[in-house]
Amino acid sequence: MGSAPDNFAELKQRLRASWMAGDFGEIAKLNAREGEEFIRRINLKPGTRVLDVACGTGNQSIPAAHAGADVIGLDLAPNLLEQARQRAAAKKLKIEFIEGDAEKLPCDAAQFDVVLSMFGAMFAPRPEVVAAELLRVCRPGGLIAMGNWTPESFVGQMFQITARHAPPPPGMLPPSLWGVEKVVAERLGGKTHLKMTKRELLFDYPFSPGDAVAFFRKYFGPTQTTFARLDQAGQSALAGDLTQHWTKNNLGDANRTVIKAEYLEVHATVA
Repeated sequence: MGSAPDNFAELKQRLRASWMAGDFGEIAKLNAREGEEFIRRINLKPGTRVLDVACGTGNQSIPAAHAGADVIGLDLAPNLLEQARQRAAAKKLKIEFIEGDAEKLPCDAAQFDVVLSMFGAMFAPRPEVVAAELLRVCRPGGLIAMGNWTPESFVGQMFQITARHAPPPPGMLPPSLWGVEKVVAERLGGKTHLKMTKRELLFDYPFSPGDAVAFFRKYFGPTQTTFARLDQAGQSALAGDLTQHWTKNNLGDANRTVIKAEYLEVHATVA
């Protein structure tokens, strides 16, 4: 299933820094509705113990708590956790947000009824470790729920474009492999009953495709740090390829960008 990339500790620090860069909260605001739908489909009952892994600014933690669940949100990036706390406080929701790593969850075995991660744990560099941790902290009969971009999706293709311009570290597997049903079955299927469904998230931005690229470059930490690794010519080339990708897939017009982005919804019931 792959091993740790070289200079692993340094890589972890770089990944943490990339998610702290920019302001992911601005991206998250535009994706909040799909987070609510993701939680609605889990059908949480009041008192359900939920762990939201790589929770970001709380797009899943907040609707889970609103449904009456007892929620802990965990993320690498303290600035995102602070935004999540502010959002929860504004809605008068009691959620515990803690700093932590999907590859080393600071939780007891079988502590949670539901362990979820939407577009989060898929980015950790050692997927086999992540899978083992999700399984460890979820009780028998509990649910692991994930939302993962597929390789062929708009976002998966965007990752591929970026990787051509700024290759990932040797040994780092593509995050979008978490969006391949066969791979998910290899990682989780031996100890769970799996139900996997293709879903679509709608990006709907009130600006042009070129401005959408600029928006991600400004606010999405991984995109911002990727551009920073390139010289001026490299930045121009990457921006051009990304703009072409957004334009080609745009269902809106010159002043409105509407994109259907496929992801794989995973519901894994622990044996």
